[in-house]
Amino acid sequence: MQEIGSVGRPSARQRKRPSVYGIGFVALDVVRSSKRENIYAYAGGTCGNVLAILAYLGWEAHPIARLNGDTASERVKEDLRSVGVMLELAEIAPTISTPIVVQIIKRGAKGVSRHRFEWACPECGTVLPRFRPVPARAVGRIAASMRKPSVFFMDRVSRSALELAKIASERGALVYFEPSEITHPKMFKEAMQIAHIVKYSRDRLRSLGHQGRNPEVLVEIQTLGAQGLIYRSRLSREPGWVHLPPVPAPVLIDACGAGDWCTAGIVASLGSGGFAGLLSDVGSDLGSALRYGQTLAAWNCRFEGARGGMYRIKRPSFVRQVRAMLGASVAPRTGRSNGSDPLRTSSVASVACPACPTRHAGRTSQHT
Repeated sequence: MQEIGSVGRPSARQRKRPSVYGIGFVALDVVRSSKRENIYAYAGGTCGNVLAILAYLGWEAHPIARLNGDTASERVKEDLRSVGVMLELAEIAPTISTPIVVQIIKRGAKGVSRHRFEWACPECGTVLPRFRPVPARAVGRIAASMRKPSVFFMDRVSRSALELAKIASERGALVYFEPSEITHPKMFKEAMQIAHIVKYSRDRLRSLGHQGRNPEVLVEIQTLGAQGLIYRSRLSREPGWVHLPPVPAPVLIDACGAGDWCTAGIVASLGSGGFAGLLSDVGSDLGSALRYGQTLAAWNCRFEGARGGMYRIKRPSFVRQVRAMLGASVAPRTGRSNGSDPLRTSSVASVACPACPTRHAGRTSQHT
């Protein structure tokens, strides 16, 4: 387990970087203001964001994905590569169109951003590509390339995700499941039988906490938005749900991506020793680990974008700022973001919607 009070200073047993393999929603996020002055293209999706943040925190991060051919996939890989994510398992065949999500940002009266998500091309109106899982027939080859993992992360259920999670668990990994909905009840139940930690939003999966505890789930985390989170654990001395209030953001500009930062902080705190490390440490340090995740979420709220802080703040400054937040109660305030984004584009059309490729030819990203 990462020592919370010394974030950024690994102990002797942590000098070999822990590794995370993740499978699920990796997408291209196209972000624009409501007035369309600035348009940015990032790697996104829960799995994409969590793995990128863990790479920023010093982990070896390996997405298992189908980023294999179109313009959007190249943009996603460019972004992930720039933050140190490893892409040897990110081009699983067969070729598909990379999922694209359009985010419209509108700045409110107090300077806080509000988001609207669209699933259609802003130029031609065609529905943009959605998530398609890694095929089950690729599991054997992926497993052969998957070195001993510390953590296996999944946010969507599929046959390939479940099989790889089982294999990773057998190799000593902590299995972390973060569902956003129940689309395949039978596979969802199987995922709950494999996972060691499950985190979900009450807004999206309110009923999950009332379905009876699964014996394999050791830690269950339910996020409550502005009310913080509640958790319960089979390894804790607390018999039922425990509430943690939110960590106030020092500057509140944009809460998008807060859940992904919270997840990455929890994984970084609890997962470096794999499943065995969870068993040995979680009873005494679970609350601190969750508080660290909440602190990372609050820290990123001062920047626009799901991972805005990564592009503007060098790691030594990040470490100092997070330490200060862990040791102080900071009243939230609103303000302006600083710095620039790495993948600004001249037009939403440059994401290369599959339905209108001729109109988009030749348009490329511009780095700022």
